[in-house]
Amino acid sequence: MADPVNTPYDPIIAERRQLTNLAYRLLGSLADAEDVVQETYIRWYALPDDKREAIGTPGAWLMKVAGRICLDMLGSARARRERYVGEWIPEPVPAPAEWAGAPSGETVADPADRITLDESINMALLVVLDSMTPAERVAFILHDVFRYSFAEVADIVGRSDAACRQLATSARRRLRDAQVASSAPTARRAAVVRDFKQAWEAKNIEALVGLLDPDATVVADGGGLVSAALHPIEGRDQVVRFALGLAGRVPGMTLVESTVNGQPGLVAQNDGVTVAVIAFEVADDQVIRMWAIRNPDKLRAWTRGARRPE
Repeated sequence: MADPVNTPYDPIIAERRQLTNLAYRLLGSLADAEDVVQETYIRWYALPDDKREAIGTPGAWLMKVAGRICLDMLGSARARRERYVGEWIPEPVPAPAEWAGAPSGETVADPADRITLDESINMALLVVLDSMTPAERVAFILHDVFRYSFAEVADIVGRSDAACRQLATSARRRLRDAQVASSAPTARRAAVVRDFKQAWEAKNIEALVGLLDPDATVVADGGGLVSAALHPIEGRDQVVRFALGLAGRVPGMTLVESTVNGQPGLVAQNDGVTVAVIAFEVADDQVIRMWAIRNPDKLRAWTRGARRPE
């Protein structure tokens, strides 16, 4: 393992965190984000020495290249999603302290430990972002999240400043129309999630009904690799039936409170193996949306040595 004290500081490699944060927010996938970062560095080191030395702000160059790679990937993602089995949910990110990475004492290389946990990775926001056009998503993230000027965004997206301004405006309108719940205090959200967990474990129908909004929705993502509802489950009564039915089918399942994309959430485990990560959207002390990620390919940052669940 490299000695962090004696390792020379490399300002180019130091940009990795920023690049990973950008790519994850644009693509909703840790694996894809890492691929983007790797490709960005390949292009940087492929430049002749004189061209690299002529770049006044390497970090800006790297972000520009990463943004363009993400834009291309977003364009092809729509075709891939058409072949995806069931609903597609962005890959959930744990808090660094909760990430099941390498054993203690070994160097951690997974991008999950480099994602900044702020409101811009809220699962509700990422789901809405996924409904946007690639250009809208890139313009919104670069301008509203990373504070790039529209002139800089235009250089990445390949459109005029005015067009990029309109793209960001359209993206904000989509967010308003989706009625993403305003953030309640974290402690309040955590209390609602904790109450939901306890009611679920106790199979307390009355408590579950009281904690769910009448129009509550559950969306599950198994990717065709494990069993999961193929379509959203809508309405409080249906959600209660689904939760109780799941508890009955998986008697050994345990629920653990965790941080999911910077928000209070739950991790479902079976024999110590993570089989689902559940993100919540809470408003007025009730759960209005839940996203249950079961696709094992999206749970690698949450479990070590996991076997694929049935």
